[in-house]
Amino acid sequence: MSGPTSVTSHHSPSVSGGVSDQAAVQPTPVEIPKASNEALKYLEELIPEEDFKYVMFDDNLVTVSDAGKELGEFTVTVEPTRYKGLECFLIHANSHGSIDGVPCGTSIVCHVSKCLDTLEQQHHEYVKLDNCPLDRKTFLVRQSDSYQINRVITQGEDVQRTSKTIPLDQMKGFVSEGSNLLLHRLLIEKSMETELQFISFDSETNLCQVVYKSLDERTQTVEDVELRVYGIERTINSVVDLPVTWQSYFMNDGHLTNRVQVGSPVTMKLAKVPQRIERDEETPKPVFEKKEINWEEDMQLHSKFLDRKEELKGDHVTFMRNHPELRALLADFLQFLLLRKPDDVIAFAAEYFSAFSTSMPDPSPYLASNAPTPFPASRTNTRIDELRAPTR
Repeated sequence: MSGPTSVTSHHSPSVSGGVSDQAAVQPTPVEIPKASNEALKYLEELIPEEDFKYVMFDDNLVTVSDAGKELGEFTVTVEPTRYKGLECFLIHANSHGSIDGVPCGTSIVCHVSKCLDTLEQQHHEYVKLDNCPLDRKTFLVRQSDSYQINRVITQGEDVQRTSKTIPLDQMKGFVSEGSNLLLHRLLIEKSMETELQFISFDSETNLCQVVYKSLDERTQTVEDVELRVYGIERTINSVVDLPVTWQSYFMNDGHLTNRVQVGSPVTMKLAKVPQRIERDEETPKPVFEKKEINWEEDMQLHSKFLDRKEELKGDHVTFMRNHPELRALLADFLQFLLLRKPDDVIAFAAEYFSAFSTSMPDPSPYLASNAPTPFPASRTNTRIDELRAPTR
């Protein structure tokens, strides 16, 4: 792979013939594939406490040929775990069987974060041919600033080891084979509004675009039970080979019911209806109808009103009893008010009670009886003007 990606080959076929530096042909730069904005937004909007709540369960399917012959099995498990102290998911997938008498299979063990980042993955594929068995192992590890990919391919007696490093900034929106299994369940749990373009590896670990899109709903019969299933199509657009497409169907709770690679004579099907996942039902909030209350006719409310009224009256009487000066002060003020009969009762009261204020200066005994009020602010006080205004 060109660009910033470094590739180190520990075993590769030799190249015969010499080529001078001047005559060397420079490789054509390859555009680095990127995930779409819609795909990145989908990942950013995932809420682990909600969207991942119901994705931890097992899937068990059987592999059958076009003729209906059972060839093997396919299982997927997702469970919570910890990886280097980080809460994540452990995804384990196995596909084993025999095609035309040749044993073959695939095994995936993958740790995926709650942001759908692949932390580590081991991918093992094998085909046990009598004359030349093939065994391919791919190890993927996320490091602080890059992904490290190591491969060991054994074909007969020949062993090839390769490794390469890809910077993290080129892996935004990356979906590995393991995280792909979890992503499918999420796409059922939190459906996509439009097709999503992520990035992934092709069979040769070349970084390329992978597109997910919804398929039309259909029915699938399992154990004489007709299920409504929802489909997702995944296509890996390899940069060096033909596109490869898978179509998968799920129950509405995320259980896989059917999986097939387009063009393959082998199909993975659900043989037994799984137990549906029980979901926590939120208790509906009570709805109280608004009722008109006439407290005078309601015996209970009227009784509470009378009790409260007597309580307040008793409290007021006690206060008046403890402060006998209050009764004398009010009586003196009312007597003075009725004698003077002022036009401005508010100003008169302000002037009268200002004599009891400790913050007002003591008036000189030599001032004339018509001296200005010692409460001049009352003339322009907006609150006093409100009180003077006639009640409408």
